[in-house]
Amino acid sequence: MTGLANNPTGGLDLLFSSVILLDADLAIRYMNPAAEHLLAVSGKTVRGNRLDSVAGCPATLIEALNNALAHGWNYSEPDTELRLGDDRVLHLNCSINQVEAGEIRLLVEFWSIDPQILRATREERLLELQLASRELIRNLAHEIKNPLGGIRGAAQLLERELGNPGLHEYTQVIIKEADRLQDLMKRLLSTHRPMQPGAVNIHEILERVRSLLTAEFPGALTIRRDYDTSLPDLVGDREQLIQATLNIARNAAQAIMKRPAGEASGQITFRTRVARQVTLAKRRFPLALELQIIDDGPGIPEDIRERMFYPLVSGREGGNGLGLTLAQSFILQHQGAIECQSRPGYTCFTIRMPLGPGGGKSMN
Repeated sequence: MTGLANNPTGGLDLLFSSVILLDADLAIRYMNPAAEHLLAVSGKTVRGNRLDSVAGCPATLIEALNNALAHGWNYSEPDTELRLGDDRVLHLNCSINQVEAGEIRLLVEFWSIDPQILRATREERLLELQLASRELIRNLAHEIKNPLGGIRGAAQLLERELGNPGLHEYTQVIIKEADRLQDLMKRLLSTHRPMQPGAVNIHEILERVRSLLTAEFPGALTIRRDYDTSLPDLVGDREQLIQATLNIARNAAQAIMKRPAGEASGQITFRTRVARQVTLAKRRFPLALELQIIDDGPGIPEDIRERMFYPLVSGREGGNGLGLTLAQSFILQHQGAIECQSRPGYTCFTIRMPLGPGGGKSMN
């Protein structure tokens, strides 16, 4: 950035990328027109305000900015999220460079990411993670399952030999915990059973899930239906799709139950739409189902949002962290994709799966 000392903004007004100059307190000293347009603010109006007060910045970006100031390091941050005041979320590539020009210490540059490229990249990354985690889970579950059977059998034999009935309490603890872990192993291995495909009406599945939630949380939820009844059937495994949808909706209901007593009952919305020309797992489909499960609960904790589909990751005390893992696995087996947006008062899981015959057109 030679020449910044004499003219800090020289040439920056002409750039298509969004450039913001910050001082040592991370306060904005200049924004080029592209940055003003991107953040929908006036550079003069926000001058002197910290960047994270103008747009919601992830902790990783703030840490990178502080490290650039402290150590003189330059950074490249792919897929950084900025949240605007109207709750829009921008997905951007970002670079951070240290400069010395009067009060200016950092030059931050943002580039918008094409939504289709972003979605395809995320789906590819999720698929790779899912395949790796499924293989790990399968091997781990098999290794644990056999010793558990031996532990349970040994506890039963020990119980028969104990003369003091009062000691049976301890053997029962061993047996019950072994049974609980065996059940957990079965659930971990359930994603590996072959699909049993057939014609499936998504609204019948959602009505089934709605009835289960109503029975489990009587009077505590309002379940709103926003269906496109013209949607054709999809080809899928009915039981897997019920389980996937139920896992997501039940998580939403359990999050809503955390509300303080006296607040209005929470709401979950099931919304179905048709999506056209959708790319899923590097294949192009002319028609796809778009199912959204929306709740007005407290939102997913920020520290687990990037990991919420990983096995054994849970934001709920006592949760086993398998619900979303299983849901994602079942959706992927249907050539679909699942993504989530969350903030306090609004969480939306979006599921897309192909409709109609054919395997789609490869994008390779």
